[in-house]
Amino acid sequence: MIMNNEEIEVEPGLSSRMDGFEAPETIVMSMRARTLMAEGKKVISLALGQPDFLTPKIAIEGGYQAALEGKTKYPPIDGFLSLKQAIQKKFKEENNLDYALDEIMVANGAKQILFNAMMATLNPGDEVIIPAPYWASYPIMVQFLGGKPVHVICPEYNNFVLKAGQLEAVITSRTKWLILNSPSNPTGAVWSKEDLLAVGEVLKANPHIWVFADEIYEHLIFDGQHHYSLAALVPELKNRILTANGVSKTFAMPGWRIGYAGGVRRLIKAMMKIQSNSTSGACGVSQEAATAALQYAQKDIELMKLAYDQRRKKMTAVFSAMAGISCNIPQGAFYIYPGIAECIGKKTAQGRLIKNDQDFSEALLEEAYVAVVPGSSFGLSPYLRISYAADDAVLDEACQRIIEFVQNLV
Repeated sequence: MIMNNEEIEVEPGLSSRMDGFEAPETIVMSMRARTLMAEGKKVISLALGQPDFLTPKIAIEGGYQAALEGKTKYPPIDGFLSLKQAIQKKFKEENNLDYALDEIMVANGAKQILFNAMMATLNPGDEVIIPAPYWASYPIMVQFLGGKPVHVICPEYNNFVLKAGQLEAVITSRTKWLILNSPSNPTGAVWSKEDLLAVGEVLKANPHIWVFADEIYEHLIFDGQHHYSLAALVPELKNRILTANGVSKTFAMPGWRIGYAGGVRRLIKAMMKIQSNSTSGACGVSQEAATAALQYAQKDIELMKLAYDQRRKKMTAVFSAMAGISCNIPQGAFYIYPGIAECIGKKTAQGRLIKNDQDFSEALLEEAYVAVVPGSSFGLSPYLRISYAADDAVLDEACQRIIEFVQNLV
């Protein structure tokens, strides 16, 4: 561009869809924690939902053997046949769901399953009902793809679970999806059979709505609770439900990036088109590791689940006994979601005013060097999401720091 014989540099602009498109607070808090660690601070991060266990040896061996055998070429877009067969068997035996092989696809993590599904179906202004508290990426993805998140607050006295009447009240002609996540990130809530059946009745009366069933924490359930897949519980809805899962939480394989889903053929086909033009298929070595995990790592699940349960009981006991903090007992996943309403309006030992859960989280990180995530990131305040996917010594030290931080509030 030339003005007054002078050349003016004009920087290329970004897409308008980037307006307000930020990294989820879970990632932001983890990055801030790492920055402090790099400065030499002894930070404990309980911000990420990342298992602290090693990947089962049988899975590692499966991936290693695959690499040695040369399975490092471009993989099929929808996943290796052997993995899809293992997923098909898992759906049948564990969830009572029959999916044909062309109704199953593998992706680069369960997050890509969600992105593919939303991209394949959302038109500008389409509404997606998201019960709150919710996983932080749900509304971010919906907005990015032109949809409108419709948040429905699910209070603690209802165990943070959406009730059928709440769902019915927010459905419109523009509703495209309902997102269900059980066990829940961030609360650990587990949907009961009765609640799912009641929601199913509402959905049967509204045939224009898809359902995204996020079941990635299904094996991490405690206190005798059971996991129910909505597509099996209400089979009339099966062709409108995308059942999503992955190996990251159950098998301690977050870095292997393998997610998968079962759903009606036309939706899976559309999602594959998107994946073929974005990332292509998931890493072949990771797929072989996931196949081995699904087939042979059941004992590893039980050992990890036992450890998570012990940590859950410890953490809920500590936070329930903490003055000024309430703590609903989670029934699944590996998070607690304590309420901090009585801490609002107080000042920290260093004189910071706690106006909300964001202030609490920032002060806790900068003064006590413990990273947690504010409830505002999940749509319900004032709460904190705290991951107990860390070893006992780390959790004990983190709890002691939090206790002292809260005790010093005035």
